[in-house]
Amino acid sequence: MTDATITTGSGDAASPKGRDIGLKKRYAAERRFRFYGQAAIFLGLLFLAILLWTVVSKGIGAFEQTMITVPVEFSKSVIDPKDQRAENPNVLLMANYPVLARNALVKALGVDPDDKNAVKEVGGLISDSARIELRTMVMDNPDLIGKTIPVTMTANGLVDSTLKGHIDLNVPEARRQVSDREVAWINQLVDDGIMEKQFNTGIFVNGASSRAESAGVGVAIIGSFYMMLIVLVLALPIGVAASIYLEEFALKNRWTDIIEVNINNLAAVPSIVFGLLGLAVFINFMGLPRSASLVGGLVLTLMTLPTIIIATRAALKAVPPSIRSAALGVGASKMQMVFHHVLPLAAPGILTGTIIGLAQALGETAPLLLIGMVAFVVDYPATPMDPATALPVQIFMWANEAERAFVERTSGAIIILLLFLAAMNIAAIILRRKFERRW
Repeated sequence: MTDATITTGSGDAASPKGRDIGLKKRYAAERRFRFYGQAAIFLGLLFLAILLWTVVSKGIGAFEQTMITVPVEFSKSVIDPKDQRAENPNVLLMANYPVLARNALVKALGVDPDDKNAVKEVGGLISDSARIELRTMVMDNPDLIGKTIPVTMTANGLVDSTLKGHIDLNVPEARRQVSDREVAWINQLVDDGIMEKQFNTGIFVNGASSRAESAGVGVAIIGSFYMMLIVLVLALPIGVAASIYLEEFALKNRWTDIIEVNINNLAAVPSIVFGLLGLAVFINFMGLPRSASLVGGLVLTLMTLPTIIIATRAALKAVPPSIRSAALGVGASKMQMVFHHVLPLAAPGILTGTIIGLAQALGETAPLLLIGMVAFVVDYPATPMDPATALPVQIFMWANEAERAFVERTSGAIIILLLFLAAMNIAAIILRRKFERRW
């Protein structure tokens, strides 16, 4: 009896041991899963950090611009030698303003005015945009003629790159774009306080330019604003209305299944296909102007609609059925139930999906290229019908430029675009958390 009891106890003791082996395997699998998840997050953050560091390190210099401040003599002999501006205002437009800027810098550097080669080389330190800057001053105030006042002008792109350290001055002079004499003049101007780096407001307000130092994304920002406004006005009501009908009113049959499948397929269609559709319908068939924000907005509306519809339907499905039953139970009609009870509760998800769709549309380039928004646009578009461009298209255009200074401008424009996208995504998160209700 004693031996039998001992044997039975031994068998019972072996059973928990077997269960322990199974628990160890499950715990090990859980630890491996956690490790894989943490490793995936770490790799994602690492690549994101590398991307941000690359863009910011290359583009932060675009928000600084080298400027030259010298006393400029608005000589009447250069601007209006025959005193004809009263009868012919075009005289002020056609004046040789670069000579005024060059003479001012020659005087500041103490260069011999009779040394034509040196004078010409000094003129190369100033951007060609100085002509426009001085002309604008004279056109706005003709009384400046005959006076000498300090004027701040934009330096040449090569000078700007030299001062920012983008040009290696240790290589032989023959292999550099700036000569030793120009480097000496740059150092002299910096030491005298005539040349300095200032915050570059031009990158936010200027339009397209062949000169990197005067190029900006002002036109692109306005064009993107017009397109996002068109997308918001068209895509939001159409997408929400279609979602409400399909989810709340439409009969569940084969046709609604086909519509749902096609909406999901449209969400996966490459964006360039929508560009081809916009080119064929809006430009070739309807005759709308190329490069217009209106056409870009219509194309992006078609591309954004599936995203908004899918997000809105998901938000409507998330509303508990008890809300619908309670509303109908107290005598509300189906229309009242949807618009007074279901839709307000689904609003956070709808707003989130809309903002995400707008952010996706803001970063699209391919469809806009096909409808001609790669045009060289200098003037601000007054209406959505005027020629314009967009931020991602502007980045694409600058990335194809051969000049070294455009690399900096490209990264700077990417930073501006990322800030807009980050702001829109943060707004989506805030709206969801503000209006979200937990059940």
